[in-house]
Amino acid sequence: MKKVGIAGVGEYLPKNVLTNADLEKMVDTSDEWITTRTGIKERRIAAKNEACSDLAINAAKDALKDAGLKPQDVELIIVATVTPDSAFPSVSCLVQHAIGASEAACFDVSAACAGFIYALVTAQQFIAGGTYKNALVIGSEVLSSVTDWKDRNTCVLFGDGAGAAVLKPVTSGGIISTYLHGNGSLGHLLTIPAGGSRMPAGQNTIDKRLHYIQMAGNELFKVAVNVMAEAAVKVLADVGLSVKDVDCFIPHQANLRIISAVAKKIGLEEHKIYLNITRYGNMSSASTATAFCEAAREGKIKKGDIVLLDAFGAGLVWGACVIKW
Repeated sequence: MKKVGIAGVGEYLPKNVLTNADLEKMVDTSDEWITTRTGIKERRIAAKNEACSDLAINAAKDALKDAGLKPQDVELIIVATVTPDSAFPSVSCLVQHAIGASEAACFDVSAACAGFIYALVTAQQFIAGGTYKNALVIGSEVLSSVTDWKDRNTCVLFGDGAGAAVLKPVTSGGIISTYLHGNGSLGHLLTIPAGGSRMPAGQNTIDKRLHYIQMAGNELFKVAVNVMAEAAVKVLADVGLSVKDVDCFIPHQANLRIISAVAKKIGLEEHKIYLNITRYGNMSSASTATAFCEAAREGKIKKGDIVLLDAFGAGLVWGACVIKW
């Protein structure tokens, strides 16, 4: 099995900024309430003419440029998203066409906020086994399209964005450990009830606002802390490492209190955590992807560093990944 590493990273954030002050004018909330409970100050919102694929395309181009890889040489494209342009065609196919990666196989992954890690692990397996020589992995979301802007408990959390990574074989380091898991019995804690085959769109589902994110926040908080901590410890232990060996921890940016609780539970020093939640909020699969990109570009990750990615999402699913930079 070949070793697989990150050859390049990229991101795209919409220009429109929605601040806590803006939300104060929309729902009964305050900057203090949002900041204290989530750590979020602002988030990016896609323009009316920007869909999930538009964000993904821009992030893809950025990552390919960083990796020095031509679009026509890309062999596999995986897009992690729960907010595709439409049920089909897949966002990955739209990206393939737009960037000119005519030789690439394409498919999407639906693993919500853990989607980027799930897609990374999937791409790693294809390359390690020799099926493909490289892969373009993207986490792209337009959560503003499924956010209930009348619900003060959820609308303060979410934002839009995309992050991407190019994977290639490496001689040393790279992705050295992965862990994926799930528990479908907890799926009811975070869901969009309508719009699928179980509850197709209709006037009744629209009137009841069933096409928007619904979340049992308090219950989800407890589960998130436990499973992220479990994933972090297990994925490190699988390669003989401990939390003390981690140089940069890049968690899913769902809630600052969740991240802090996870760090405390596993004994991780807070200065090792990379955060962008204050600026972007929760962007589902794009959160870990953009944070990974920014940490690399800001020099927070140095050659030889142990990087730990860790995320959970609707399903419920969770996963972690250890990368030696």
